[in-house]
Amino acid sequence: MNDRHDDGLTRRQALAAAAGVALAALPGCTRDPVRAHPEARTMNPTTATSSRLPVAYLPHGGGPWPFVQVPFGEPAELAALTTYLQSIKHLSAQTPRAVLMVSAHWEEPNPTVMTAARPPMLYDYYGFPPESYRITWPAPGHPALAGRVRELLGAAGFQTGANAERGYDHGTFVPLKLTWPEADMPTIQLSLKEGLDPAEHLAMGRALAPLRDEGVLILGSGMSYHNLRAFRAPGNPGMASSMAFDTWLNETVALDPAERDRRLTAWASAPAARLAHPREEHLLPLMVIAGAAGSDRGRVGYQNTLMGARISAHHFG
Repeated sequence: MNDRHDDGLTRRQALAAAAGVALAALPGCTRDPVRAHPEARTMNPTTATSSRLPVAYLPHGGGPWPFVQVPFGEPAELAALTTYLQSIKHLSAQTPRAVLMVSAHWEEPNPTVMTAARPPMLYDYYGFPPESYRITWPAPGHPALAGRVRELLGAAGFQTGANAERGYDHGTFVPLKLTWPEADMPTIQLSLKEGLDPAEHLAMGRALAPLRDEGVLILGSGMSYHNLRAFRAPGNPGMASSMAFDTWLNETVALDPAERDRRLTAWASAPAARLAHPREEHLLPLMVIAGAAGSDRGRVGYQNTLMGARISAHHFG
């Protein structure tokens, strides 16, 4: 893993220097009418961006919560999370050309990207009202961006995959339906890698960092606290463990990159770590985001309670 990490950094520097040339060669990258209909909107990779886009790790809540009546959460905290997710489009004054979403709800043997031009919906939850399975968010995909993601990951030593059938899961369509309700933002998903090795996911993020200079907004969708049994247990057992872990996490993302990455790699030794994440799939998108952050230090972008636990979002850049 260390060899892959070092090799990835070297190649990423070279790719970053030649980012415009590499993207210019991708098929389907023509103009970028930001206000155009989703069918027409494309990305113009040959146009230099005015600034590096930030990256963010955000909480997506539970199931289809904003769009149907759900039996969890207090109205005030659900409203606060809604307002936060609506604000994501203003993370930067620069309008992204596309979004790359790393969702907690997709794992593959190798990092895999969705390649459909018009991705379908994937209702990956159960037990909700019938209208939960009629929610739509018909944002366009971006096959050329999918190819660029595979190029960058491959240069860093990763084997990658492509999936033309995969739809937007609720880790993507729930927050982004609030952020871009018009569904006019080209979006693709990138899977987690099975095994959930934090060092590998940090390396994935480092490899993808050049996208920030190419107009792509990289987002990680998960939950900083994700213990479903504690969420539902009487007596609110999740608050103490979520606060202990959240305090550690907020301190960690604000550190210099070397120390931040060291602590994130060893996250399981943090206070209340396995109480906060009995299984870490909802935390691993943060590793990709932290890797893509490079030298940018993190900060708390949102903090509140949800279902008796404290949750937070983290922004870099």
